[in-house]
Amino acid sequence: MRGRGINFDTGFISARTTTREPFDPDVVRREMRIIREDLHCNAVRITGGDPQRLEVAATYAADAGLEVWFCPFTNGLTQDELLELLADCAERAERLRRGGADVVFLTGSEVSLFTTGFFPGDTLEERLALIRDPVRVRAAIGDVRARMKKFLQRAVEIVRARFGGKVSYASLPFEGVDWTLFDILATDAGYRTPVNAAQYRESIRAFVAQGRSLGKPVAITEFGCAAFQGAADFAGSDPTFSSIVWADDGRATMLNGGYERDEDEQACYLRELIDVFESEGVDAAFVYTFARYDLPHRDRAEVDVDRVSAGVVKVFDGQPRAREGRYGDMPWDPKVAFMTISDCYQRSTYPERIDAPGVS
Repeated sequence: MRGRGINFDTGFISARTTTREPFDPDVVRREMRIIREDLHCNAVRITGGDPQRLEVAATYAADAGLEVWFCPFTNGLTQDELLELLADCAERAERLRRGGADVVFLTGSEVSLFTTGFFPGDTLEERLALIRDPVRVRAAIGDVRARMKKFLQRAVEIVRARFGGKVSYASLPFEGVDWTLFDILATDAGYRTPVNAAQYRESIRAFVAQGRSLGKPVAITEFGCAAFQGAADFAGSDPTFSSIVWADDGRATMLNGGYERDEDEQACYLRELIDVFESEGVDAAFVYTFARYDLPHRDRAEVDVDRVSAGVVKVFDGQPRAREGRYGDMPWDPKVAFMTISDCYQRSTYPERIDAPGVS
């Protein structure tokens, strides 16, 4: 597998706050070095809803020698608002690319769910409730795909007018993306679940075959699970919504049930999926995720919301602790999965640069 990557959150905007507070550029710079040198990643997918934060993190990633996947991940915008943000971000990504960085630009992520005007429902919660109802989804999917096709055509036109590198989109399967618009096929649906486990390898093989039929590489832009017993059964469903009691200000206050910490389960899940991607010819894959700063570790089990975090580091609650060791200056400690990723990626011997046919 050529692209050995991880997701890096600069702040998903929700409930009048973001999932990364504070956003400290010095910490971000150090984390990018760690991602490159200790995790042995050669690519990072940088997500979030603030263009300035995206550019800061992307710049530090490029400085560290990482291939940058510049990915606005927004919430609650209208289609026109998102297109305006994509134009801004494409210009920022192009400045970085012209400075010599390897940059892939993604025209958003899971847009049909997180943007108004595709599925019925004014809020994300209403749209998520709809997609959990098979009857309502089937009734809506035709209109959603038609709207997505028009939106992505507009988005690609706007982005390519401002960005000269490779372009993709972090998709969901039901969106029915027209991949002829893009240089790389990419999906956020890289999760193995109890529902798809028996067919998981075949589905990855089919996605790679689809890319080959178009002469284009394939990327898995999200895969992973949390670090509690049974977490693999919830992979991709983001149990944080239902497993946490949330305050009015958007902060996670406590768990609403018993979740026994099991970092080995998270590590095993990642290793198994990386092995599938490598054997089936996936070009690039991105672990979800480096850190969830909004889900910190706390000493008491009932308030230790890190247990349901998919982060491969355990973020501390409050101020960084003075500690000995390699990461003593960081506001987190590595989990078992951190070393698993490092081991898997270090042994890869594939070439570093992406090769998308017909793209300079």
